[in-house]
Amino acid sequence: MVFIKDEEFIRGNCPMTKEDIRILSIAKMNLTDNSLVLDVGSGTGSITVQAAKIAKNGKVLAIEKNYEAYEITETNVEKFECDNVKILNKEASRVLDTLIFQGLKFDSIFIGGSSGHLEEILLKVNAIVVKKGTIVMNFITLDNAYRAIEVMKKLDYKIEISLVNISKNREDTLMMIANNPIYIIQCIRN
Repeated sequence: MVFIKDEEFIRGNCPMTKEDIRILSIAKMNLTDNSLVLDVGSGTGSITVQAAKIAKNGKVLAIEKNYEAYEITETNVEKFECDNVKILNKEASRVLDTLIFQGLKFDSIFIGGSSGHLEEILLKVNAIVVKKGTIVMNFITLDNAYRAIEVMKKLDYKIEISLVNISKNREDTLMMIANNPIYIIQCIRN
């Protein structure tokens, strides 16, 4: 599998899961050729696109409430010719309600944003992930990571937590510039 570099994505002013974090997060999603994937809070669509390339015979549903980010996700999906992706410009909670009502299930779910509705979103994605399915979340703040861990423990998931600190050199120098540390939380349904 070829991983896509940050500079290949169209970005705009939207948040993007950076390359190193994206690669680790995608690896933890346990994707196969046929996976059904949900990306909650797609931002630029970097996770959506990378997941679509791995799950080439599966489907990816991306949800993004911010219209500018939705458009950038759409542009990146078109750029990388991901014909197995559907993008919705809606509130995640409403989309999740619809998915629950329709009885749809996903093999792997990525949560990159929750807009302050983390617990509600986690309870709803719990209803649409298959047995032995995987939920992967990224957090910058310890309080959100802790809240997510507590909810997932109550829901009886197997949890693996990684705190990833990445530094990269600046231009042609050997001076290292640190990115924000990121919590990557992998939850596998029992």
